[in-house]
Amino acid sequence: MKFAMRLVAASALCMVTGAAMAQKGETVKIAWLDPLSGLMAAVGTNQLKTYQFLAEEFNKKNAAGVKFEIIGIDNKLSPQETTSALRSAMDQGARYVVQGNGSGPALAIIDAVEKHNERNPGKEVVYLNYAAVDPDLTNSKCSYWHFRLDADTSMKMEAITTFMKDQKDVQKVYLINQNYSHGQQVSKYAKENLKRKRPDIQIVGDDLHPLAQVRDFSPYVAKIKQSGADTVITGNWGSDLSLLIKAANDAGLNNVKFYTYYGTVSGTPTAMGASAAGRVYQIGYGHYNMGGDIERLGKDFKKRFNDDLYTSAAYHAYAMLSEAFARAKTTDPKKVAAVMDGMKFKSFNGDVEMRKTDHQMQQGLYMSVWQKAGGKYPIDAENTGYTFVPVKYYEPYVASTPTSCQMKRPA
Repeated sequence: MKFAMRLVAASALCMVTGAAMAQKGETVKIAWLDPLSGLMAAVGTNQLKTYQFLAEEFNKKNAAGVKFEIIGIDNKLSPQETTSALRSAMDQGARYVVQGNGSGPALAIIDAVEKHNERNPGKEVVYLNYAAVDPDLTNSKCSYWHFRLDADTSMKMEAITTFMKDQKDVQKVYLINQNYSHGQQVSKYAKENLKRKRPDIQIVGDDLHPLAQVRDFSPYVAKIKQSGADTVITGNWGSDLSLLIKAANDAGLNNVKFYTYYGTVSGTPTAMGASAAGRVYQIGYGHYNMGGDIERLGKDFKKRFNDDLYTSAAYHAYAMLSEAFARAKTTDPKKVAAVMDGMKFKSFNGDVEMRKTDHQMQQGLYMSVWQKAGGKYPIDAENTGYTFVPVKYYEPYVASTPTSCQMKRPA
């Protein structure tokens, strides 16, 4: 009897050990769906290279011993194209999808994944969102299968306005944003937060313009100049920020500060140049001179591509997935999602948490300002000789915002 019990125990141990190593050497296909054409092509191209580069790095060593393979598909920044791209990716065997440019495409993925997973039990797909920051995606439209790795629009605005609250030279603010959910939310939260924290500040302009269509921002800059604004808040990204900053520099708008979300994104550092030093700020989960693994990777990326690794949330994706695979002892999306639901882990910017209530990453944020690179901050952006230097760090709880998400979990 004792021998039989030992045999059963030994068999069970072998099964557990076997299960723990079941995913070792397995290839995990990740579909990357973002723009590779149009005005935002430079952004998408950089981010696809980032995911491919980091896949190579994590393939050398990760907690689960898996191999990552990226399937890159151009979604043309269109929700409709995104849905088609997702179907194509799933047909190629991808059960994890990453996307970040545009909340419209993000919502299309959430909707498609929800329907697919409900109709195809055992073939679930998980969506990792690295940059689509409309707060509704983790509030009224939240999904169990969606995990956001970036801080959302409201969280970043919470940090921006906390910083601006103490800047006494800020008196007149102009809002200029892209006319879609993220841009509309930037305008909304800026007005609400400033009214609460600095009711003396005047909002002297509030413009919304088409996403990725404006080629000349000089008419908008003329309005900013005429308004007498001393500060601009913008959630613009890609060409919409690069061209806005260029127009501001060309117009000699040298006495106006810009508070941005995406000053590091392709083309913008070059557009800023020396003219923007000391007057363009960015809120984000990191900066160029973080030290550690992410700084080393950034240097290697620049050496290989002569480009900047600025979408560090891609590191979150690999760190979280490989850790979750190891804990779940499988790469099965349903079991992995259950592990990531409320998961705490260490990433390039310290201890982070995927909040269980809404799958919104909780992490620290940095306010940084565009300055000449050197000293403690030698790594520059786009070979300009300038970089974003951190001036204030906010612990995760400072920028954390409440959620209305009513998470529907699978049985």
